[in-house]
Amino acid sequence: QVQLVESGGGLVQTGGSLRRSCAASGSIFSINAMSWFRQAPGKEREVVAAINRGGSTYYADSVKGRFTISRDNNKNTMYLQMNNLNPEDTAMYYCATGFIIGYSWGQGTQVTVSS
Repeated sequence: QVQLVESGGGLVQTGGSLRRSCAASGSIFSINAMSWFRQAPGKEREVVAAINRGGSTYYADSVKGRFTISRDNNKNTMYLQMNNLNPEDTAMYYCATGFIIGYSWGQGTQVTVSS
């Protein structure tokens, strides 16, 4: 079983940046890939970015060029650097194990971008 603890997030103005972290513990040997998801009010949860153990990545079109996913295997931690944020990025953000699909989930953190 894997436990994921998220940190980062909060309130930022349009054009600002935030960095999310997701630390894994437990059966970390079983983690091959991890992903970031988000869910805005009234919308379905969507995948934002994903990364596998080899470093291959996936980005949703809406965040390409602005968000960067990375992972530090030594620290069992995944990161999401979010730049040039806009109000459409406002959502609850979750990390999860799995590539684009989610198996184990973090607790989620609100990201709010003010105009």
